[in-house]
Amino acid sequence: MTTGTVALIIIGAIVAQVAVAMLLGLYRRRSQYRGLGEHVSAEETTSTPQTAMPSVVEPAVSTLAWEGFREFTVQRRVMEDGNSTICSFYLVPVDGKPLPNFKPGQFLTFKLSIDDPLTHQPKAVVRCYSLSDTPRPDYYRITVKRVPAPDGHPDIPPGLSSNFFHDHVQEGSRLLVKAPSGHFHLMEDEPLPIVLIGGGIGITPMLSTLNFILEREINRELWLYYGVRNGDEVIMKEHLQLLAKTHDNFHLHFCYSDPHESEVEGVDYQHSDRVGIPLLRATLKLMRYQFYVCGPKQMMESLVPGLENWGVDSGDIYYESFGPATLIKHEKPVKKTTSAQSITVTFSKSRKSIPWDTAVGSLLELAEVNGIEVESGCRAGSCGCCQTAIKSGEVDYNQEADADVEPEHCLLCISTPRGDLILEA
Repeated sequence: MTTGTVALIIIGAIVAQVAVAMLLGLYRRRSQYRGLGEHVSAEETTSTPQTAMPSVVEPAVSTLAWEGFREFTVQRRVMEDGNSTICSFYLVPVDGKPLPNFKPGQFLTFKLSIDDPLTHQPKAVVRCYSLSDTPRPDYYRITVKRVPAPDGHPDIPPGLSSNFFHDHVQEGSRLLVKAPSGHFHLMEDEPLPIVLIGGGIGITPMLSTLNFILEREINRELWLYYGVRNGDEVIMKEHLQLLAKTHDNFHLHFCYSDPHESEVEGVDYQHSDRVGIPLLRATLKLMRYQFYVCGPKQMMESLVPGLENWGVDSGDIYYESFGPATLIKHEKPVKKTTSAQSITVTFSKSRKSIPWDTAVGSLLELAEVNGIEVESGCRAGSCGCCQTAIKSGEVDYNQEADADVEPEHCLLCISTPRGDLILEA
């Protein structure tokens, strides 16, 4: 055997040994990796309940806002004021599933079956009511004021839905409810101090915001100005006073415009006046705030422009009127291309063509005075119930819509025809 042959045999043996060693090493590393993987998997399995779910996992369907109307039952009702005209209704879902969160200040939309006062036949009535408590997993709360016929006008019927709630909605009653919605709600992105102003029943969305902030101990200075005529109209007074006593960041101001003789300023209430700019200037520090305002038309028409005249940026003012009257804040220029006398509005389903009358104010009112059935709720561009498809033509809006409007649709309650118009109604 030659020297070269021997050398090749030796080199081959060395290579074989190295290969065997490498294979053994890879086997051991693979076994270790497999064991480590099994350990990590077991650890992840046991720790998952204590940690946040991965972002790819969708929330449970039961906690998502639902589509359409969902059936609720009235768990209890509580009269809130001295006049027995304001009642809170606690609503729980019939299906027993958890309720989705909502943004403090939002409302619920109800579909009610109410006897028409003229025909005495049941008809569907859609109305919106603000949520009056912080989000809770097992119930929603609304607080409804009975609306009587206007003073001196007994011929005008009282509030249809509010009287229905007070007279016919009892514990155990079932109601059809849409998921919470609305663009008037607490803005949490910028942690500014907050001024809540509620006039009359306009206090309800303020209660939702107030309870939300204080129960969660959110570190924001908070002022509440609550305007009513006297103590008989105040709701949840003891609750508000307790919150003011237990939270240093909450400053409570009751404002009575017509107090009883027995009520003492500084004891029963803080200010014998309506909520107005002079009061705000006298009691607030000179700094930037977020203002949230909800109340009757008269208060809104003076207070919101007054805040802007005081120098408050319009982007820091959030407001909502209750009832059919609504404040026009960001007006859009009306583009008239055709004289009102020559405009015709056609409701295709009802087979009615009607000359436009500028005196009626909105397409919803035009439909109603001409006997055309249109579903409506807030009458202020918030709930979206009166959204109607436009088959031909264009509309102008009297104010910006809060509800999301689908393409080629319009909200009848806040729109007018720009020219000849065909609506699918």
